[in-house]
Amino acid sequence: MGGNGGGPCGACKFLRRKCVKNCVFAPYFDSDEQGAAHFAAVHRVFGASNASKLLLRVPPHRRLDAVVSLCYEALSRVRDPVYGCVSNIFTLQQQVNVILFVLYA
Repeated sequence: MGGNGGGPCGACKFLRRKCVKNCVFAPYFDSDEQGAAHFAAVHRVFGASNASKLLLRVPPHRRLDAVVSLCYEALSRVRDPVYGCVSNIFTLQQQVNVILFVLYA
């Protein structure tokens, strides 16, 4: 992905800095527009420093899961600053309740 000879990763591109060989963001944020956009949301909600510290505390084999969660929550918070992904969970819960009502009514 980003940071390995193909230019900066999406995070470093967004931050306008040189992407170093051991960049913690490079494996997870591609150098394309989507990688930079996802990192922009993470940076806006959590901050680059906090995201970096969090990823460095997570074992390497679990970092992809952490990045997916960070991106999901950040993108949800950008859309809905108050509830974030909880509004998605609430909507899904309402849909399940409707289905159960139809099935058992």
